[in-house]
Order: sequence, then C-alpha cells, then structure tokens
Amino acid sequence: MALSHPSRRTVLRGAAQAPVAWTALSYSRILGANERFNLGLIGAGERGRGVMGNFLKTGRVQVTAVCDVYAAMIDRAKNAAPEARGYSDHRKLLEQKDVDIVLNATPDHWHAATTIDALNAGKDVYVEKPLTLKIEEGPAIVKAARVNERVCQVGLQQRSGPHYIEAKQKYMDTGALGKIMLVRTWWHGNMYHLRRAPASLATKPSNLDWARFLGPVSWREWDPQQFWNWRAYLDFGGGQVTDLFTHWIDVVHMFMGNDAPTSGVAAGGVYNYKDGRTAPDTINVLLEYGGQYTVTFEATLAPGIMGYGVEFCGTQGKLFIDRSRYEFRPAGRRSQPVVVEGPKYDFTLDHVKNFLDCCVSRKRPNCDVYIGHRSAMASHLGNISYVQKRRLNFDPQREEILPF
Repeated sequence: MALSHPSRRTVLRGAAQAPVAWTALSYSRILGANERFNLGLIGAGERGRGVMGNFLKTGRVQVTAVCDVYAAMIDRAKNAAPEARGYSDHRKLLEQKDVDIVLNATPDHWHAATTIDALNAGKDVYVEKPLTLKIEEGPAIVKAARVNERVCQVGLQQRSGPHYIEAKQKYMDTGALGKIMLVRTWWHGNMYHLRRAPASLATKPSNLDWARFLGPVSWREWDPQQFWNWRAYLDFGGGQVTDLFTHWIDVVHMFMGNDAPTSGVAAGGVYNYKDGRTAPDTINVLLEYGGQYTVTFEATLAPGIMGYGVEFCGTQGKLFIDRSRYEFRPAGRRSQPVVVEGPKYDFTLDHVKNFLDCCVSRKRPNCDVYIGHRSAMASHLGNISYVQKRRLNFDPQREEILPF
C-alpha cells in the first residue's frame, strides 16, 4: 500500500486527557467500565500476545480475530483466545464486522500502513511504540485518526504509570527541582536485541509469508535472523534508539511539557556484535530543546553494564525514575533522598484500561497518537544523525530537518 505523507505538519496538537488514578480504586465506577469490546490482534508475536493478555485481564474484551504472517504465532495467540479466527492479511481482519478495536503489534515497518488502514476502517487502535519507522509517516497517521474521529493510543505506557504521574505532580509541576538544565537517560544490556533465531527457522517454514513480512521493504532472500530479530536492522526498526529511547524521551516530554527538540546529534556503531545487524550495538544521542536544556541517551548491549532510567538534573535537586521507583534528592552534600516504590504489576494494564475507557467516552487517551508521533520524531533524530554522521538542526513546528 502506498502512503501519501504531507511534507509539513498538517494536524493540530491534541492535548492528552487527565491520567488514570494511582490504583484501581474502584474500576467499576469509571465511565463505561462494563462496556465490552471485540478485539482484533495484528501482529501475534511475543509482545502482541503479551499486550493482548492485558486486554483480556480487564474482563472487558474478547479476541475475535488474530492476524500474523506466521501461522505458528496465530496458533500461540489462540491458546489464550481459542474462538478467534486467524488471518494472514490484516486487511481481511479489518473487514470483519465483529472487530471493534485493533491492537497493532506488527514490526515497526508495518506500523503506518496497518494503523492507517485500521483507522480508515473505523476501528479504534492501540498501537505499539514507536508509532513510526520514519518521521514523515507520523502526520498521515494523526490525520487518519482525526478525520475518522478514532481513538488511537500509542503503547508508551509510562503515561499511565501511577508512580510516573505522582512524581510529575510532586516534583515537576511544583518546581521543586528548580531550573532543569540536563536530563540523562540510559538503557544498558537489553539482551532482547541479541536474540538468535531458533534452528527451526533455518529453512523458511511453509506457513510463513516472507514476502508479506517484508511488505514495503526491498526484497531479500529468506534470512531467519532478520525475521526473528528485526529490531537489529534499520530497514525494519530503529534499534535501541526507537525501541528504548522512545520510552524515555516520552517521559521527558511528559514531565517537561515540551516535545520540541531543536537539534540532535548521535554517535555509535556495531562495535562487537558483528552478526549482520545494521542498528548500532552502542549509541549515544544528544538532543537540545530550544536552548533551554539538553537530553542525552546512552545504550550498549555490552553485558558489563546493565540498567535503565531517567534523571532530571536541576538547580535545586535531581529526580530519578524508572519502571520500579522514583527518587528525589535535594541539592546539597548531606541531603537525604525521598524514595517511592512504584506498583508491583505491569502498568501496561493501566494504559490498556485508559484506552478502553476512551473508546467509550471518546476522549483522547493518555498517549494520544499525536503525542506518540512527537516522541517517535525526537527518537528518529538520533538515528538519522547516526546514519548521516552529522549534527541536525530541526524545526519542530514544521517538523523538518533544516539544510546544512
């Protein structure tokens, strides 16, 4: 399917709605909490099946259709949803009248086409991050959501994470950190990016449609590693930058109230894992926001360093946050930190609940499609700079990289 992308931003920014509460106080009190939905899953890999499980946990969803280019993945999804029908072509799934909402967990190079098709088919869509493979895909997806008046939630679940919401309210909105000049982010030792294809894929299975998997990507012969670990190849995904940094830069945008980077530069390479990957195994990204502060991201697959997090550095203190806790430390050598533990469950569930609520109320969800577009856009600057080996100056209003 050919996509037509406007060269400039053609949609207005949509404000996110108020976030969900810290805990599920009484979920039955929420508007439409008993509304039930028929879900179609497009992309039944590990992540797709995992998020589908969160939809099922709400008790408000039944899965009526599952689509994947590999029939074995459909079979695995049907273990949790035995009544679901299987499809190899997402367009056939979208024709089904008993599909109300769509979970799009395809590889990144299919996000734009499948999301736009679903929105044009009148479905509300929950799409995994990053929203796009390329900056220019974003405006067309946002336009499809707005024109069709559809709810579109991007899977940047920190927006619904209870301790993220609390930390922002306590320390960012009150100005407790003073002037923030630097935000550090990192994500080291993510072994998922080193996945090796199983021996069973050495020869292409007869029930796997390789041509459809490639979709808009140029033809190449069957390569089990590119299929199994597609995130490591820039034709299909954006490596650690769009898989991991997109989560953190979205947290930065959420906390700082600013999604407009004005420059970006990156450096890195495939320094050790020379297995054919085109995405770097080590990367450093530096973004500047309007001459006010910088945001950094560093990541390596080297197992000698592990961990992830975001740290806001201000004149009156610093705030660290990750998926398990946050910690505020006032400025001063003898200051004592305030540490708050996060929820002991996967708050993707909160994000899914927020999406379902908005499917009823028709409000915009916590990570509306426009928010997801802007966070993907910021991440893409890092990869573009890495590939082009130059600093980029960026106009965030026109969403254009400026000439040299």
